Amino acid sequence: MDLIITASHLYTPLERVERPLVFVEDGVIADIVSLESRETPSGVRLMDLGDAYLVPGFIDIHIHGGAGHDVMEPAPGALPKVEQLLYQHGVTSYFPTTVTAPLDQTLGALERLADAIESAGDSSKERALRARPLGIHLEGPFISHLRRGVHPPASILPPTLEAFEKFWQASRGCIKMMTIAPELEGARAVIAEATARGVCVSIGHSDADLKAAQGGVAAGARHATHAFNAMRPLDHRDPGILGVVLMDERLSAEIIADGIHVDPLMVQLFLKAKGPDAAVLVTDGTSATGMPNGRYRLGSLDVEVKDGKCTADGKLAGSVLSMDKAVQNVMKFANWDLQQAVRLATFNPARTAGLTNAGKLAPGAFADIVALGPGGEVRKTIVRGQGG
Repeated sequence: MDLIITASHLYTPLERVERPLVFVEDGVIADIVSLESRETPSGVRLMDLGDAYLVPGFIDIHIHGGAGHDVMEPAPGALPKVEQLLYQHGVTSYFPTTVTAPLDQTLGALERLADAIESAGDSSKERALRARPLGIHLEGPFISHLRRGVHPPASILPPTLEAFEKFWQASRGCIKMMTIAPELEGARAVIAEATARGVCVSIGHSDADLKAAQGGVAAGARHATHAFNAMRPLDHRDPGILGVVLMDERLSAEIIADGIHVDPLMVQLFLKAKGPDAAVLVTDGTSATGMPNGRYRLGSLDVEVKDGKCTADGKLAGSVLSMDKAVQNVMKFANWDLQQAVRLATFNPARTAGLTNAGKLAPGAFADIVALGPGGEVRKTIVRGQGG
């Protein structure tokens, strides 16, 4: 046994353990018991985190960058800077997310991100103080021109099996999520093929009507990208894509709970519709996350940050939200308790993305743990049993 971690409380997050002992061996949780049922063995390093709440490491399945760097940057030092910032905010695993860009830039970025994912098993102490990429989220280019947000129109492509194959080969099979507009010609075939390869297909950046959205789900889509944003608005006579996102129990859905992208009242509505099982928190964070007001990059775009808003040409362009703040906002906006809110940043995104060893504290799972204060503030982050 390498390490035993203890604190006042632990959320798995589905269950609660008081005065837990978490046994860690080779970066994996070997056992979790209550201090009342088992004595602390001698000769093993003990990490006592006092009155903290131990929860699984946060997982962000939709993030473009942070700390002044974009995940599509070719500079070798860019991704480590992003990962260090994520670590500081309790994120232990993430899906670097692309944005629509010229084809050669996207293919190059996918190759570099695949390299990073394949080398993420490094167990060095320096590597431990960073979040680990576990898959790629391909956001664009298979999106609607009408609901593109700030994605550059010249680089948007129609969904074809040939184009998807190019992205798949460049990523060496590391694409684990893909956003697509289901109403586009050819979309259903691409959704079906991606689903067959184990990709979590997410409907979004879409002007789909009800029938087209339902068709996307029938083809295999099982998630929705940043609900309400870059989607046909909900109408009582024409529910469209949002009617499906909110009401179809086969879909999980993500939301940017920063109070800017979605009003706090609509966050409440979303949480009531999707419930604790299917709601997922994401940041959609850009390179400007953790940085002062100024100009930054999102893929090939210039974005400006001022007073917490990230915009390009007057349109929202991602966010500067951190995952710990998103958890705290759910507690504030919807009056959910810490255990409920944590689930949306841990267990739910892991299940959505098919991650079997992350998002939960249980024997056999990675020892990715965050110690939180009662208000959701990060006190310590532990990745594979190691923490700063």
